[in-house]
Formats: sequence, C-alpha cells, structure tokens
Amino acid sequence: MRLAIVDPGSGNLASVRRAFERAAHEEGVSLLVQVTTHAEDVLAADRVVLPGQGAFAACARGLAALPGMEEALRESAIQGGRPFLGICVGMQLMAERGLEHGNTPGLGWIKGEIAPMDPRGADGAPLPLPQMGWNALEPHAAHPLLAGLPEGAHAYFVHSYALSGGRREELLASAAYGGDVAAVVGRDNLAGTQFHVEKSGPVGLHILRNFLRWAP
Repeated sequence: MRLAIVDPGSGNLASVRRAFERAAHEEGVSLLVQVTTHAEDVLAADRVVLPGQGAFAACARGLAALPGMEEALRESAIQGGRPFLGICVGMQLMAERGLEHGNTPGLGWIKGEIAPMDPRGADGAPLPLPQMGWNALEPHAAHPLLAGLPEGAHAYFVHSYALSGGRREELLASAAYGGDVAAVVGRDNLAGTQFHVEKSGPVGLHILRNFLRWAP
C-alpha cells in the first residue's frame, strides 16, 4: 500500500509519518510512506493524507504553491474515490473557506467555513484560546474511522478556529469546549480530524489503523 503525505509547508510531518508507520506495523500492513510536494506522488498513491498546522491562509497558500497539487488531490480523492484524511488545518482546508487572516477559499469538499471560536464557560466567561489539550470525542455517526473506539476516548487539540455552518450529516464526532466543536468530519471517502491524530496516543493510532483498513 502506498500512502502520500502532502507537505504544504506546514504540519507535523515527521510525527505524522512515524505514527502511520507504527499503525501499519501494528496492523500488519505493508506500507510505503512518502512525504511529498509532488502531484505525481499523490496520483500514484492508494491513500492520501493532508496535515497542516498554523494559520488557514498560510496553509492554503502553501498548498496552492505546489504545482498541480490541488488538481491531483481532486483527481485522487474526488474523482478517484481514494481514501483521504485531513489532519488539523488539513481538515480545515476541506471546508469552503477560512476566515483566519482574511477570507481564503478552501477545497470546498465539505460544507461550512472555518471561523474564530468564542468558547464560553457555564458562567458566560470566555474560555482560553487556543483550545489546547485533551478533549473527549462524542461520535455522532457510525463510521469506519471511529470503529472500536472506547467510550470517552480523548484526543489532543490545538486550535482557535473551528468549522461553522457544516452539514449535520458530515459531522462524525464533536468535542465540548464552551459548546460543541467539530472534531471529525467526512463524507464518502473523505475524512478529517480537527485534533492532531498523530499526537493522540493510542486513540490516534487506533484511528490511523482504521484509516489504513478503510475501504469506502
């Protein structure tokens, strides 16, 4: 199996690679992992991952600067139906637009925009941003990516912007931080995690193992 991890100029690429290699070892899957900036590697891959961290606008510019990459992603994931996973800002780029540092178009694969969070405690006081730390996942739909996760599974989040105005059917799991926060989104062969799956310990490895098994 060939896995392409797209490098848009940001993201925890080494950690993502190591996490996938460990997940493949645990799953008994023979996996060739490529961290790449080349569209042809995406087109040759069986599965594609788009990590990202930092600001939406910077990640979008980094992705757009890779020759032919956005077209390759569409050909692979949208036309070809190959499993796709966006991680953190990579998940955010799946939305229609981001409002961080201006209004920036996203890939438009899921409904909604990435808007600033305004989390409030029970007393109405603002909660700290970024949302940083471990939060419990609340699944909203049975999905292969979340199969077998224990009740109350926690994942590691670091973000100040979140999906707003998304479709209910594309929200696979949420987390509570001064209100519901979109944690996992997806449709068809597309999925994305707002949290850093590669930093989420056994829960993250379980999700990555599920992704390697996923046959949408």
